[in-house]
Amino acid sequence: MTTQREIHIGSLTVGGDCPHFLIAGPCVIENEKLAIETAISVAEITKDLGIPYIFKSSYDKANRTSISSFRGLGQAKGLAILKKVKEEVKVPILTDVHDIHEVSPAAEVVDVLQIPAFLCRQTNLLIEAAKTGRVVNVKKGQFLAPVEMGNVVKKLEESGSQNILLTERGTSFGYNNLVVDMRSLPIMQQFGYPIVFDATHSVQLPGGGGTHSSGQREFVAPLARAAAAVGCHGFFMEVHPDPDSAPSDGPNMVRLSDLRTLLVELLSICHAARKGATP
Repeated sequence: MTTQREIHIGSLTVGGDCPHFLIAGPCVIENEKLAIETAISVAEITKDLGIPYIFKSSYDKANRTSISSFRGLGQAKGLAILKKVKEEVKVPILTDVHDIHEVSPAAEVVDVLQIPAFLCRQTNLLIEAAKTGRVVNVKKGQFLAPVEMGNVVKKLEESGSQNILLTERGTSFGYNNLVVDMRSLPIMQQFGYPIVFDATHSVQLPGGGGTHSSGQREFVAPLARAAAAVGCHGFFMEVHPDPDSAPSDGPNMVRLSDLRTLLVELLSICHAARKGATP
């Protein structure tokens, strides 16, 4: 197995021989109170379990199914809230960027710039993100074979970045459906960077609700367990205290009250997988 590079995210180190890590938070920033309270709750759980934690939430969801869907609070208000989460909860922050003009302001606040799956081949966006020196997390497009992510990695490296995470989030399989090919994780590991499994977007049914995406939350845990057994480095989960009332991605988000139990299961599997891989 290829050795993965250690990546420094704020005060955390991920990849290499470091512990498995978690990226988690509400899909979209709804308000300051929810963002901070969710970050505090997840931080307490991960601290108890010894898991490095990065808070995630989006100030804008630019690829919503419908023009009338809630997109977030916008970059200025959203980044102000993310900055407050970072200062009060003392955790690194990850958020999406969608266009080159968003990159510099976001990089002033967050520790990880995330390139959404639909934009993973946007060369100018990748170059701009790489130039900031921030960690760049790229979600594999639903339309790409995992080996094609090597081209994404090369774009980032040749633009000056070796602070890279790659995330699997499922592959389009017919209309309104995604499947996860677990071979994707070891295939992408060959590029030498930590691999993340997005357990919640992988169970999304894109556009499955007609004017909105649906999802199958009941499959989050089984797929996350499989990814843990295959050997991913990090887990990405959108988490919410009340997913059924969330304005974005509710059907596939993990209920906050269920998070601890799921993480305990995943850590057990990760430990067994790592022990089994040791010569």
